[in-house]
This record gives sequence, structure tokens and C-alpha cells, in this order.
Amino acid sequence: MNIEELRECCLSVKGSSESLPFLGHNVLVFKVMEKMFAYVALEPKDGVFRVNLKCDATRSIELREKYNGVVPTDFKTLQWNLVILDSDVPDELIRELIHHSVDEVIKKLPKKKQLEYLSL
Repeated sequence: MNIEELRECCLSVKGSSESLPFLGHNVLVFKVMEKMFAYVALEPKDGVFRVNLKCDATRSIELREKYNGVVPTDFKTLQWNLVILDSDVPDELIRELIHHSVDEVIKKLPKKKQLEYLSL
């Protein structure tokens, strides 16, 4: 998956938006219901783009064990993974992980906000 495909996939999420909120940092952030579900530096590291995605902790462990292209973020938490786009992680799995990230964000919202999202 390339950076354009990643952007298209993130923007295909119902109610998603994109922004560059961090002054002085070239980081594209994708949000749903005003909550971040993905972010990517617009300058590739070693020529490769990486996307940070929210993830269930149990699934994070499984993904990190199975794929070299799924690693911990700088936050050193199981709730976020750094997914290397040009790696052993299949494009279809990256798409799935984007939607999983959205699901993780939505399930943490108050019930009223969850219902609001579902009615979009």
C-alpha cells in the first residue's frame, strides 16, 4: 500500500476527517468523531511510510509476533501500533486495521456519541 492508498482508505471511513494539527510537524492525522484513529508522518523514514493505528492490546501482541512490519509506537503501548506500509503486512490487512482502529475509537466514546456515529 502506498501513501495515497492509505489516505484514500482513511478518508473512506464514515465521518472521517484529515488535518495537520501539529505545528512544526508534518504529520497527517485522521479523526472520527474528533478522535484520532490514524496518523502518518508525511516524510518517509528510510524511504518508507509508517502509519500509527489504534489497536486492541491482545491483537497488537498477535500482530507484532506475526509481522515484522507491525511494531510498537514511540508511546510503547499496546493500544497503538506502527505499521510499515512497504513490509510483510498485506494491503488488505492494513485496510482491516484502519477499520479496526476506528472501531476501537468508537467503542471508547460515550453511548450518546456512539449512537450519533452509527446514525451518520
